[in-house]
Amino acid sequence: MTDIDWNLIKSFVTVAETGSLSAAARKLAASQPTLGRHIAELEQALGVTLFRRGRRGYALTEAGSTLYERGRAVSEQASAFSLLALGSVEAIEGTVRIAASEVVAACVLPQMTARLGVEEPGIEVEIVASNQVENLLRRDADIAIRMVKPAQNELVARKVADIPLCLCAAPSYLDRRGRPLEPGDLVGHDLIGFDRSDEIIRGFTQFGISLTRNAFRFRTDNQIVLWEAVRAGNGIGFGQGPLIDRDPMMEKILPELTLPVLPVWLAMHRDVRSSVRIRRVADFLYEELKRYSAGAGSGANSAR
Repeated sequence: MTDIDWNLIKSFVTVAETGSLSAAARKLAASQPTLGRHIAELEQALGVTLFRRGRRGYALTEAGSTLYERGRAVSEQASAFSLLALGSVEAIEGTVRIAASEVVAACVLPQMTARLGVEEPGIEVEIVASNQVENLLRRDADIAIRMVKPAQNELVARKVADIPLCLCAAPSYLDRRGRPLEPGDLVGHDLIGFDRSDEIIRGFTQFGISLTRNAFRFRTDNQIVLWEAVRAGNGIGFGQGPLIDRDPMMEKILPELTLPVLPVWLAMHRDVRSSVRIRRVADFLYEELKRYSAGAGSGANSAR
């Protein structure tokens, strides 16, 4: 009698309020057999019949009506206890570590985390700027922003959006060298690309343009250096569409070209997704990255 499981009381109160096992099961996200078993166990433990079972559902007996008021009070107290515990243990404050690519970490996240700081001043942010897939299994980061879907079963990944890639250059370079009107015109321009990676070379091949590593006058495998080289007027390179749109020192060229997109995923370990703090930041980043991918708030800086 003194060790009655709280779940039995919760099931009893819910069945009393809804009048049926099926309605109570929907409300509690449980199965009807489970609730039926709870009612039977509680009646056995108390030594009374709580419900009259009939075609119209479950109706409280006189003893059940008396116990219902006490059960509802226990239910309200238990809910208050849970909320108090959640508020004290999972206050929205503390540190959240975010892993992202170099470009996203340096050029995209700072504005987002500034807005997060206004909404959640108790949250401290740590940024891991790396193009390597951070090992969330070892908690190298709480949240990872990735351009590939994580494959580990222990991770929970949510697709955010696709970021368009575009050819771009500084207006100062284009004013000096002219603006390409078709893909073939790119051959006569200074190009900026990767040093050891052949990813951009393979991309040009898809458009029927054969290039070698020496076609790139400026080469680097560091994405931040590559981005700044384009902004400084070294030549034509690639960039994220929304990032180009909001930068007055950059201009899109040949916007009609269909280029690959960067899929954006938010990932975290299953063990941390119940954290109110981490969940809050993950949901915030999801909405912010979705707006960014759609170009929300960006100015138009397309080819002239």
